This record gives sequence, structure tokens and C-alpha cells, in this order.
Amino acid sequence: MLLATLGAVPEPKSILVVEDNAALRETLVDALRAVTQRVREAATLAEATAACVAEPPDLVVLDLGLPDGDGSMLLGALRALTMVPVIVLSGREDEDEKVALLDAGADDFIIKPCSAAELLARVRGQLRRSAASAAARTWAHIVADGVEIDLVEQRVVRHGVPQKLTPTEWLLLRALVMHAGRPATPRQLWDMVWSREFGDPSVHIRVHITHLRRKIEPDPSKPRLIVTEPGVGYRFVVP
Repeated sequence: MLLATLGAVPEPKSILVVEDNAALRETLVDALRAVTQRVREAATLAEATAACVAEPPDLVVLDLGLPDGDGSMLLGALRALTMVPVIVLSGREDEDEKVALLDAGADDFIIKPCSAAELLARVRGQLRRSAASAAARTWAHIVADGVEIDLVEQRVVRHGVPQKLTPTEWLLLRALVMHAGRPATPRQLWDMVWSREFGDPSVHIRVHITHLRRKIEPDPSKPRLIVTEPGVGYRFVVP
């Protein structure tokens, strides 16, 4: 179930550490064994590329200053093929460069030196988000009782009639799907969709849930996809 993926950090099959400094690379490998025993190493761009081709890792910790090229070249190559999380670990502190790397597809940027605790927290966070994203894609296309929901194409068809959802309704629907099978409180949905402190979450959520049900439920008077959990909130039920 998606709820299991959202709550826990799945153990990756492998993590690839790309770092030319042997002592630092060993330290990183030792620290990351707290996440998975299979931590692979690469000291050059060529070794890293070969390692990714031979066995795609579940996460890459990437240094930029490599002997045979810049680590950003590997980032570009990875993003052309996969969405595996990439955490850039570098001593470079230029803000423009960090922004450029994030725009190029890096998932996180850590300035050297960093503590093992910070590295592990960042790695676990990326693995958790990656697993949740993969799980969400599993439910990205739903067909049930004359209703088709396609989150990727942002399309809802109910009884053959296309439904128009507002941007807020799409965000709310995605949030519910991300919590599929698990109750989500109004406050949780409020934080995910509105990201603000003012306002009454219960009122806003109740009104938008009502509108959303009218557009995606086979029978809005008898909700089957977005069900109410008394005293808790709402739960998205995957058919």
C-alpha cells in the first residue's frame, strides 16, 4: 500500500558515492551503510558512468570536482535517463552554481564538510520522497465505475463527461492520492495544499472536498473514492 511507502524509509538496493578523495569517500561509504549495506564507490567520472550503466543505483551522492571532468556532466547524463535522486556534495558555495545544479535536476545540495547525521537525514529524505513519488505514479491513472482519473494528464472523465477541476482541486486530489489508504486530517491536507497558517482548515477542506466529490465520484451522494473518516478526516480509497 502507498501508506507504507509514505511512512517508512525503504532500504535501497544500492547507493553510489562519487568522490575522488579516498579518505572522504571511505567516510561517506561507512556512514551510508547505516542506510544500506550495498554502497558502491567511484573516484572518477568514467568510473561513475560505468557503475550507473552496469547497475543503476537508487541514489547518488555526487562530488563535482572529479579528475576527468565535472560531476555536473554525470548529473546531466542521469537526468536524460532516470529520475534517481542525486545529492550533490561539494565545497563550492556559489549561490548561482547551486541554483543551476538544482535547475539541472539535482535533488539536494550539501556543502562540504558535513556531518554524518546531516548526510543520513538528507539521504533518507530523498529516498522517502522517491518512494512516495513512485508509489503515487502507481495510482496516477484510476478507472472505476465510469470514472477515469489521470493525474499526469490532469484529466477527469465521469460517465463520459470531462470534468473541469480548479488548480486547488487538483492539488487536493493529488494530496489525497498520496495518502491513499490512510486517513488524512484537515490540517495535513491544509498544509500540503495551501501551505499557510491563516484560515480555518476544516471549513476550506470540507467545501473543496464537496466540490471534488461532485466531479470525481460515480455517485457524489454516496462517496466511494473520497470517504469520510468520522472524527479524523478523509481517506482516498483506491479501487
